[in-house]
Amino acid sequence: MNSADEDHTRLRVTTTRLAGGGVSAVTGITMLIGISILFFGSLLGFLGGFAFAPTLYFLQCIIWLKLKKPRKYGLSWTINWICIVIGVLKMTLSPIGALRNIIVSAKNYKFFS
Repeated sequence: MNSADEDHTRLRVTTTRLAGGGVSAVTGITMLIGISILFFGSLLGFLGGFAFAPTLYFLQCIIWLKLKKPRKYGLSWTINWICIVIGVLKMTLSPIGALRNIIVSAKNYKFFS
């Protein structure tokens, strides 16, 4: 084996060790945050309402409607608009409910309880 192959192998092992340590660190930090903040689930619901509803429900439908241009009031058009309305409702109602849960649980919040 020449020195270039040895350097490449050494680099690969070092990179793998760093990536494994990074994943463990992120997992540990997330665990500590989840333990210390009782309303962590509500916080995830609050942020997820803004992030996941658009990407999972209605942005795909809007893009499909723009690209395919189905016949107005046809079955595909109607189903896509139903999905868009459900997605917008989820995007607005999920953060409202999560914010309510955060406010209710923050009244008697104790750190690491």
